[in-house]
Amino acid sequence: MNAFFSELIRTSIYKRSQGRITRQVTWAALAIAMALGLWRLNVELSLAEWAADLNQSGFQFWLPGLLLAAGFWASYRLVNVPAFADFLIAVEAEMNKVSWPTRSELIRASLVVLVTIFVLAAILASFDLFWGWLFRNLGVLPEPDAEAAKAIIDGFGSDCRSVLRGVWKIL
Repeated sequence: MNAFFSELIRTSIYKRSQGRITRQVTWAALAIAMALGLWRLNVELSLAEWAADLNQSGFQFWLPGLLLAAGFWASYRLVNVPAFADFLIAVEAEMNKVSWPTRSELIRASLVVLVTIFVLAAILASFDLFWGWLFRNLGVLPEPDAEAAKAIIDGFGSDCRSVLRGVWKIL
């Protein structure tokens, strides 16, 4: 654990010329995830009643900003920890060995996947409709309440948040 913390304060780059793309992408993904989380913290702090007095001094901005700077530095150092950097270097080396498909192969394979998904969705929808119809006619399932369904649909049109809160409370 001590080695990890000493690694956080170093400024050198481990194996500078190897695995650059993988390390840069990994750092960017970590930085974006951190920035989104801290943006949400900023929003929550601006809405929090307990932080109203602190927000007048810019608390909602400087706390997430300070955490963002620390997170960027920790992410930068993380991709340069020798064990993790060696892993990323190996990942980039393996990605360079991959035989990538041509554009036409990619389009054909994507079309096969999309057609398969739509066919299976149609089959499942027909099973659902058939069994729903059968069980409703046998009296196992009740008839759907048209007014409740209309209220839910109307609720989505007017105020999506209140409907989602209601659904969340039910769950």
